[in-house]
Amino acid sequence: MLQNYLTIAFRNLRRNKVYSFINIFGLAIGLTAGILMILWVQDELGFDKFHKDPEKLFVLAANINLDGKEETWRTTAAPLAVFGKREIPEIVNACRIADGESEYLYQYKDKSFMQGKVAFVEDSFFAMFNFPLIKGNQKKPFSSPMSMVLTETASKKYFGNEDPVGKTIKIDNKYTIEVSGIIKDMPDNTSLPYEVLISFEVVKKEFGGNGEWKTVDEDWGNYSYYSFFQLKDESAATAVAKKLTLIHKKNQPNEFTSKLKYLMQPMQQIHLYNPDGSEAGILIVRIMALVAGIIILIACINYVNLATARATKRAKEVSMRKIVGANKSQLFGQFLGESVIVFVIALVLALVLIVLLIPIYNDIMGKKLVFNPFNPQVLWVLGVTMLATLLLAGAYPAFLLASFKPLEAMKGTVQSSGGKNAVFRKGLVVIQFSFSIILIISTLVIGKQLDFIRNKNLGYNKENILTFGMREINQHYDVAKTELLKQTGVSGVTASGQNILDVGSKTGDTDWDGKDPKRAFLVNQMPVERNFLKVLGLQLAQGSGFTDTPADSTNYILNETAVAQMGIKDPVGKRFKFHERNGTIVGVVKDFHFRNLRQQIEPMILFYYPNWRWKMYVKTTAKDAPKVIATAEKIWKQYNTDYPFEYNFLDDDFNKMYQNDQTVGKLFNFFAGIAIFISCLGLFGLATYTAETKTKEIGIRKVLGASVGNIVGMLSKDFIKLVALAALIAFPLAWYGLNKLLESYAYRITIQWWIFALAGVLALMIALFTISFQAIRAALANPVKSLRTE
Repeated sequence: MLQNYLTIAFRNLRRNKVYSFINIFGLAIGLTAGILMILWVQDELGFDKFHKDPEKLFVLAANINLDGKEETWRTTAAPLAVFGKREIPEIVNACRIADGESEYLYQYKDKSFMQGKVAFVEDSFFAMFNFPLIKGNQKKPFSSPMSMVLTETASKKYFGNEDPVGKTIKIDNKYTIEVSGIIKDMPDNTSLPYEVLISFEVVKKEFGGNGEWKTVDEDWGNYSYYSFFQLKDESAATAVAKKLTLIHKKNQPNEFTSKLKYLMQPMQQIHLYNPDGSEAGILIVRIMALVAGIIILIACINYVNLATARATKRAKEVSMRKIVGANKSQLFGQFLGESVIVFVIALVLALVLIVLLIPIYNDIMGKKLVFNPFNPQVLWVLGVTMLATLLLAGAYPAFLLASFKPLEAMKGTVQSSGGKNAVFRKGLVVIQFSFSIILIISTLVIGKQLDFIRNKNLGYNKENILTFGMREINQHYDVAKTELLKQTGVSGVTASGQNILDVGSKTGDTDWDGKDPKRAFLVNQMPVERNFLKVLGLQLAQGSGFTDTPADSTNYILNETAVAQMGIKDPVGKRFKFHERNGTIVGVVKDFHFRNLRQQIEPMILFYYPNWRWKMYVKTTAKDAPKVIATAEKIWKQYNTDYPFEYNFLDDDFNKMYQNDQTVGKLFNFFAGIAIFISCLGLFGLATYTAETKTKEIGIRKVLGASVGNIVGMLSKDFIKLVALAALIAFPLAWYGLNKLLESYAYRITIQWWIFALAGVLALMIALFTISFQAIRAALANPVKSLRTE
């Protein structure tokens, strides 16, 4: 019996090559695209879940309410981890982590490397997180206060195949650190992607208290480190956060801490959520998961639609089987067998495509995804897809045809279109094109938002600005500046102590005349050179810039947001105290963006402090850039002999900030295109089927004088109505979903009506183009042959 089912199934596949190709190819492409997207989603959701009891691991976030506006950040008061572990019984362990500078110079014998991904961590790091040592002492990973642990990759870079344990590395010509252990390379899906882990004791020694500042364990105003906690029970997180808040307020009572509170964020949420728990990347992950589901659903709808449509063409075959004794279960087995064969062939083709495409996919996405066909989530998706497809494409036609009366079917009086079967198919087409139109609208809106970000006026000029670190150049800044200004094409040279694209330093230590003593005010701080505003094209709203006089050391420039939040009227000339330095506000700069455009512009103070120069900016032209780079490298090598010269252009750095958004946008566009292609593939199959069922009608109409246009219109109008109905369903759903997506951007576009109109027109044109090919072919057929059709 089974062999008979298979023989008939393969015979039907060969007999209907066009429909078989559409079914198999559409389903295979849908499964390929869907599974690739699911692998990406699974990886994004899997961050930090490889640790033991990951639900008990938390990072502490500081939250402050400033005049009704809340700010939250993940670095917290330095002593809090120590006090928390000592005083709160619900805490099992605590660990402070200090991110190292972007790059350090590492030297071993005659080898020199610039090393990034460095962190200073406490011993408890290895007890809390699942990064076991493969060399060294797991219980005492740091053999001394001046020791470090390397990943396998870092170890091979410095020591090759030598055993590194016990050997020393010189860092930045400042520290000599002994290697005490080796760990495996950290997985890609970790929020702690370090290659070098140095004992936190180095930080404590650096800031050990010498009369100028407090020790790390005493400095409650130091918010430079991350504090991680391991709890006995995750349900105690809120209570522990409250206790930590009380500990801080007890040890540092002032107006700032009176408005401060701490939040416990699960470690598993770091990657996809903001410090306050609000959505960040998780929204994109949900959208991509939804798109993956839509693609697979559209592919399944294609198959189900064609299978149910063509089922009535086999009414005579089924009736003959019923006459000779076939029952419903046997008919079910026949159709189910055919569906299984189609699905298996499509699945095998999809698996081959995934294996071939995943290296390219990884390159595009910057991932290291590995495809395992026995992955539980992949198996679950395949199982649900297969079950739904087989039931609808196999069971539905079988029960539909089993309900036909054999005599009517043998006489050919069974309608091949119309009735409940036609309503079912039309409903599937509407669903399919509703999703396709939503994807078209999404593609247009996401592209428009990314263009908006790319072209947004930041409040300064980012074009043709060469940037590089300074290190020892800072001590010879005026000489280096003069040398660069001699170069043709250089119109300005300046410097700052922060990257203008990502200012990350704040203070609440400010005062001014008229300030409410109970009011907390948090401001971003950026040390700059005197000509910083001029070189970068920052615009003044009031007052002047720095004066090139000794008074500049206590002159301050605030941005418009700072002045508005401070409530100062006519701020120029007013007293302003910054840390311990009393001075004067000399100017107000127009607001400019100094962080990601997902964030609102915050208060900013620009001040002149040459000791904190860190980054150099050289204004040049595209034509002269190569010569300017060569001059900058010559100057660099003169003062930084041990360090390789590395540079960037400000606009390139800006674009890199949104590289992930751009990649996800391109990926979304690509998979949206696949979904639309699969929909068109199914529409083409249905149009072909419709033309076949109306062959005799078309012949009669042509004999009576109908034109090709009349025939095309007759065959197309029902499909166009369905696409129009799909558009009406898609528009409100797309509007709601995309507005939710855009809420993650502080600066965003407004979704305009013409985007929906354009998407609707595009959908109609795509559908009409797809249908017209088969409709014109049917209209041009010889009517004599059409009238002979049974």
